Amino acid sequence: MITVRPSQERGHANHGWLDSYHTFSFANYYDPGHMGFRALRVINEDRVAPGRGFGTHPHRDMEIISYVLSGSLAHKDSMGNAATIGAGEVQKITAGTGIAHSEFNPSQTEGVHFLQIWILPEEAGLTPNYEEKVFPTEAKQGQWRRIASRTGADGAVQINQDVELYATVLKAGEGRSLELRPGRYAWVQVAQGKISLNRVSLEAGDGAAISDETLLEVQAISDAEVLLFDLA
Repeated sequence: MITVRPSQERGHANHGWLDSYHTFSFANYYDPGHMGFRALRVINEDRVAPGRGFGTHPHRDMEIISYVLSGSLAHKDSMGNAATIGAGEVQKITAGTGIAHSEFNPSQTEGVHFLQIWILPEEAGLTPNYEEKVFPTEAKQGQWRRIASRTGADGAVQINQDVELYATVLKAGEGRSLELRPGRYAWVQVAQGKISLNRVSLEAGDGAAISDETLLEVQAISDAEVLLFDLA
């Protein structure tokens, strides 16, 4: 079964410096029908204006992934980490017992466009941790590239939950399939472009909750970038 979460039905908040779309309930956007899916709790599509950003704020007991689509994002946190990540880079924070961090667009001319993803951890009170990895376009082109997993397999960032996160970049007309083990669920998020998923059309910003399926077939209708979460 595939249940589409259309882009235009997401929550939306435009603060001028921040234009954000919420796939699931977040901040002032509350929708009891969309509180998350399995361990997946937040997918926010954020655009931050040049020279602006999020001031220092706290998190705890959450696995937080930032996936940059364009521009760059500067990060500082209470663990002593300071880094700037760009397109093709993935940042993971295990908030655990508590961290504070800030995120800022360091460019004075270019906006930053990224996905902020929160995953519920398998247990509370974990030791906070930070990790970042580069996954260039060529590593995702025409193939499923594992970018986050519980074990950190294949050079993925490590998260504390039974989730495998894959990314692919497809040219128009390209297709890729992925098998799900029995009893597994999936979420597909279209970051850019337009695709068909098992013959269901999806475009940028759309998501899809998947259950009782064993084979996922993604076909690019236009050039596309897609994230796929394999969930317990």
